[in-house]
Amino acid sequence: MQQETSINNPSEQQENRLGTAKVGKLLLEFSIPAIISMIFNALYNVIDSIFLGQAIGSIGIAVTTLALPIQILLMGFSMLAGQGGNALAAILLGQGEKEKVERVLGNTTFLLVAIAAIVALAAIVFIDPILMIVGTTEELMVPTKTFIQIICFGFIFQSIGMGLNNFLRTAGEPNRALYTVVLGTISCAVLNYLFVMVFGWGIQGSAYATIFGQFIGMVPVLLFFCLNRKAVFRLRLSAMVPDFRLQGKILILGMASFVMQVAATILSVVLNQLLVAYGAQDAIGSDGALSTIGVIQKIAMFSIMPIIGIILGAQPIIGFNYGARNWKRVKKALNLSMLWSTFICVFFWALVHLIPAQLVSLFGVEGALRDFAITALKVYMFMLPIVGFQIAGSSYFQSSGQPLKAAILELTRQVIFLLPLYVILPMILPALFGISGLESIVVSAPVSDVLSTFTTGIFVILEMKKLNKLEMEQTCPAS
Repeated sequence: MQQETSINNPSEQQENRLGTAKVGKLLLEFSIPAIISMIFNALYNVIDSIFLGQAIGSIGIAVTTLALPIQILLMGFSMLAGQGGNALAAILLGQGEKEKVERVLGNTTFLLVAIAAIVALAAIVFIDPILMIVGTTEELMVPTKTFIQIICFGFIFQSIGMGLNNFLRTAGEPNRALYTVVLGTISCAVLNYLFVMVFGWGIQGSAYATIFGQFIGMVPVLLFFCLNRKAVFRLRLSAMVPDFRLQGKILILGMASFVMQVAATILSVVLNQLLVAYGAQDAIGSDGALSTIGVIQKIAMFSIMPIIGIILGAQPIIGFNYGARNWKRVKKALNLSMLWSTFICVFFWALVHLIPAQLVSLFGVEGALRDFAITALKVYMFMLPIVGFQIAGSSYFQSSGQPLKAAILELTRQVIFLLPLYVILPMILPALFGISGLESIVVSAPVSDVLSTFTTGIFVILEMKKLNKLEMEQTCPAS
């Protein structure tokens, strides 16, 4: 009787697929929309830069550049509650605890609203220190303040839209997760054209276009969880009553993603300062160092985007089956996500070595900077083939409800190893090998990749041994 109900209930069919459908097919189905979503999510700041650059010139581009670290942090706040809640929801769904899943969804929504309120308040009280930290000049103080405050006041739309979008994949709706992001980004582009190019609203118009685009992307996500009867789990007002213990679990599970965003921001600030210092000692100068390394980081970022999509696609599969104690499917999802991530990294590594000149030229790097950029790109991304394993391996621990391990491994690549290497190697390598301080900074990246991948490998091997033991105990229980 129960089996018959499951067959006739579309929501239960969606739920059961996570535990019964072929893992490879599921991972492909969930990852491709997630990859495209990540790319579109990253386009908001780029769109603002394009339209403001065309409308008001370098000042508009400078404002969006200064706002970028803030926007990265805001994305981190969405991930803190959204990915943490989704990881917990996937595990509970695998355990058959649908009522608890709805409580997680409700409390995650509460957290997302609360975080948005705190961000809006901070944009009023602490805006001047924030502007100083991101390096705002006196000339850019007023337009940057205007842009950042509007983005922060409207952050509630991004917070809820991006935060709850994570749950769509666990609900078996990866394509819906994709089109809501695409809808928001395209709306942002259209509104930017209208507000900036047609109406001439400048900085304010671009900021309003961004938050209205995020609002348009948020609406279908909320409608699905509130009104769609086919949803595996629903957003109910009664489930939004604060449960502080549950919220603590959500935030702990999401901490790895948040820490990664914060680390990226801190690393960017420190790196820029070092590039200015060591670039001044180099023939290409400080501006040349900032521009070339900035281009290399953008290329590296786009090579990582598909991997993030894969781990987002793998998260509900790993979490559901971990909660259901289906260890064989957990191992398969982990192995496939690491394998596919490695394949993507090898592909981008090949591009870097086959067409480096074309890649740097896409960003307008020419003349004396071109040769340095090509060499630096090859060195910076030399160990890229192993990076896919490191990112997929570390993200597994968040998906399986092991936040401390996930946070440690996420930090190894960007902070624990890379940050000290940025500072130490320029002091050591010039004396040992005769290379410049600027070249030493570039060498730091592949060294950090090796160290972080080795560390992740130890964690993954130990986890595999644990999963094999659990699977054996399940197959052959002790008499």
